[in-house]
Amino acid sequence: MMNTMPPLGLGTFRLQGQAVTDSVRHGLQLGYRLIDTAQIYGNEAEIGAAIAASGVPRRELFLTTKIWTEHLAGDRLIASLKDSLARLRSEAVELTLIHWPSPNGAVPLAESLQALAEAQAQGLTARIGVSNFPVALLREAVALLGPDRVFTNQVELHPYLQNRAVVAAARELGVGIGSYMTLAYGEALQDPVVRAIAAARTATPAQVLLAWALQQGYAVIPSSTRRENLQSNLRAAELRLSTEEMARIAALDRGRRLVNPEGLAPAWD
Repeated sequence: MMNTMPPLGLGTFRLQGQAVTDSVRHGLQLGYRLIDTAQIYGNEAEIGAAIAASGVPRRELFLTTKIWTEHLAGDRLIASLKDSLARLRSEAVELTLIHWPSPNGAVPLAESLQALAEAQAQGLTARIGVSNFPVALLREAVALLGPDRVFTNQVELHPYLQNRAVVAAARELGVGIGSYMTLAYGEALQDPVVRAIAAARTATPAQVLLAWALQQGYAVIPSSTRRENLQSNLRAAELRLSTEEMARIAALDRGRRLVNPEGLAPAWD
């Protein structure tokens, strides 16, 4: 098992079939070692096959998957994770997240976390965490599991939605932050502020946005089907923005949420 989580990884949301196979194959060839998937993405089997065909030793990889809401009950979670592992052709993953809080609290958080902790005890996952958790639920999760047990909270986070209350609570609680939708569905790539910084740095807008997130200590998982974009995104780790540049991007926050599924989203902060 890989001991540390790479800060920059390969996201696979909305990628299926040959598209996800090619993305993972190219990503592994280019040096990506963190791959983020989820049960609901419907691509775990393709990812498992691409990893098996890559020749990259499994111990060099950090795999994350997420438990879907239908499997959060105590008598379903571990079986669903084992199904995910079979699709991923792996005996265990490095990180398993609760993808969304149980809608309307149908399954008590304590029940899901207890099952997730049992999965960890059984060696099915090295770490456990949450995704899309607002402050109150994150505090509850940490209170239920104890300190240093909740590895991360993966949330929508980009210049237009900087989720500062969640970030502050996570830091206070010792929970890492994973940023998804870091490029705001590509919208932030067109932002005049981002483009000006990119031009001044001879960088791409995507590199600027990823560097902005990385410099704040967030893990990022951009996805792409194009090898040249995958390669370019990796170079974001080499870019250091100035305090002034970071402040200019910070000023873009407008509380604009892009992921807010009806019937699934919790009470946001």
